[in-house]
Amino acid sequence: MCLENCIVMERNLNEVISALSESIGKPQPGLRSRSCFELLISAILSAQTTDAQVNQVTEGLFERFPDAGSMAVASKGELEKLIYSTGFYRAKAANIRGAARMLIERYNGEVPATMGELIVLPGVGRKVANVIIGGCFGKPAIIVDTHFARVVKRIGLTEASDPAKIEKTVKALVPEEKQYLFSMLLYRHGQSVCKARKPECEDCAIRAYCWYYKNEQRKQDKNGRD
Repeated sequence: MCLENCIVMERNLNEVISALSESIGKPQPGLRSRSCFELLISAILSAQTTDAQVNQVTEGLFERFPDAGSMAVASKGELEKLIYSTGFYRAKAANIRGAARMLIERYNGEVPATMGELIVLPGVGRKVANVIIGGCFGKPAIIVDTHFARVVKRIGLTEASDPAKIEKTVKALVPEEKQYLFSMLLYRHGQSVCKARKPECEDCAIRAYCWYYKNEQRKQDKNGRD
């Protein structure tokens, strides 16, 4: 459900995107990749770990297994060893090998471009699928990771915790041509300014539109009057 502050954000969406773009610059993807296949595998590996850790691992992984064909026949033990530091390495090894095999069997070794085709791949949910749809194919995509979810809740767009509900709410608010950019900007903003433990509101480029900041100001004003 879209909250009252959605009206504020919708009316000022261009200003919000402009302010974040000026503050952040052109947001670069956190995962390094040279192909849709590399982005897919990196996104699967990124669960419960950092992009930096995935990037360290994938350099050697893709040198050894550069495409779906080679990844599909990789040994379980070798894959687990290569990706061990990303955590949950047994499940992830099974998923990336299974995804590679399905790419060969169903999609001629190519990464598909639609949500329906992507989410049947092992290890691929809506978040990973949207990473591919937006980052690889340039299509509308709302990527709900932990940073994005935290920021949209703080600025007052939703109270939902379920990623699918968050995605639906934001999709209804943001025009299709701006969805991927909006996702990337809020992701970077969550990393650098609107942090989990304590948001750095005084350095926030969009605090004028933010429900959390306005609420904190009201509390301070009330305390000052008491």
